[in-house]
Amino acid sequence: MPTTYPIYLAGEWTRSDQPLDVLNPYDGSIVGRTFQASGQQLDRAISAAEACFAQTRKMPVYDRVAILRAMAAGLKARRDEVVTMVCREAGKPIRESEVEVDRGVFTLETAAEEAKRIPGEVIPLDLLPSSKGRFGVVRRFPIGPIAGISPFNFPLNLALHKVAPAIAAGNPIVLKPPSKDPLTMLLVAEIAEQAGLPKGALSVLPMDREVGDALVADDRFKLLSFTGSPDVGWDMKRRAGKKPVVLELGGNAGVVVDEDADLAYAVNRVAFGAFAYAGQVCISVQRVFVHEAVYDRFRDDLVAQSRAIRTGDPLDRATDLGPMIDDKAAQRAQAWIEQAVGEGARVLCGGRADGRFFQPTVIENAHPESFVCSREAFAPLVTLFKVPNFGNAIQRVNDSVYGLQAGVFTNSLEHALVAFEEIEAGGVIVNDVPTYRIDHMPYGGVKSSGLSREGIRYTIEDMTEPRLMVINRLESRAVTID
Repeated sequence: MPTTYPIYLAGEWTRSDQPLDVLNPYDGSIVGRTFQASGQQLDRAISAAEACFAQTRKMPVYDRVAILRAMAAGLKARRDEVVTMVCREAGKPIRESEVEVDRGVFTLETAAEEAKRIPGEVIPLDLLPSSKGRFGVVRRFPIGPIAGISPFNFPLNLALHKVAPAIAAGNPIVLKPPSKDPLTMLLVAEIAEQAGLPKGALSVLPMDREVGDALVADDRFKLLSFTGSPDVGWDMKRRAGKKPVVLELGGNAGVVVDEDADLAYAVNRVAFGAFAYAGQVCISVQRVFVHEAVYDRFRDDLVAQSRAIRTGDPLDRATDLGPMIDDKAAQRAQAWIEQAVGEGARVLCGGRADGRFFQPTVIENAHPESFVCSREAFAPLVTLFKVPNFGNAIQRVNDSVYGLQAGVFTNSLEHALVAFEEIEAGGVIVNDVPTYRIDHMPYGGVKSSGLSREGIRYTIEDMTEPRLMVINRLESRAVTID
């Protein structure tokens, strides 16, 4: 019998009549069994979060800091266990799983620090004679219960980017983890409980989409934070009513390789950015625009490096590339590549699925409107384009409905500054791939790639609201100091 993991409902461990078997993408074995929450269970979690807000909104900073520090210490103490869980239920190679768990510790530690410095200000108001003697004090107050929906590709850290800021700000949160790999965050719920988080401040509830629609529509939630596909995210925003919505929705990240770039370094980083976690990363490298003077060398070196990537068991430390999350994902990538080839693209290496494994794939001459270019591939594939100059490369990067992050390899400061000013994206990463992220930086996109920013301090701003107090220092009561 598989190990059973009860769901975490407002501080209580419980089950439902809808068991959910979590499968290992590598071999299809059962990692563990949990449960999908019912509509009644979700309603209980929302009611508990609403009631708990009376406590969390007044929780002193030192208590919030202590809980987050204890969660970081608990995650660090259970590092090997959580790494193995991420590796098994997400199919993520063990070295990448270790990075994710270490980032999770950093995310919690950073949230503890940011809880100490949620900003406020004192502003002068006596800018007109009618406001003589007045000044204002602005403080940020927690907004209320948060609905969080996190994706499969980073089952720990992307969920913590919702949970940790909520705790830091003083908000309860109901989290819907991904159905493909929910067990990791159920382990985190154990850690949160042991850290002393109040009952009702956190619920971790796997659920189907029909039940999960309440996370979008229920007015008891004061903010919805969603990470996932653009089509789903923008539809959620449409249905969310008056509540603020934070969307991190991915894209088809572009990279520019200038004629003076360090090509060996650029090749190495593009290979990493394109194939990390089988390309199932929101900021995976998908389109690379290479100056014609260095295109042939860059192409040949990238193909050689791609062919050397080792696929295999995610628990094997020698594995570079594990399976995709399920058969459907691999089959979709196969269909998109076949379509691109039919439109004139040339596959330089890879291009074939073997069950859930998909070969590292490099393509050139793809039509810009083919799915492998114009949509988010979420697969281990990268498309190459030869460009005549740097300006044309920038235009080609911007020729997209997405704009999450972009990478620019150049040794020209002027070109770096031009890229920063002209590329339509939430972040421009100079001399690295758009796949770069550290967890305290502002992270999010423009156009179809999202709304607002993640990164602990920036998320706390979304999860709090500024409130102004105006003080009128009455002149008739002024104290005279001799």
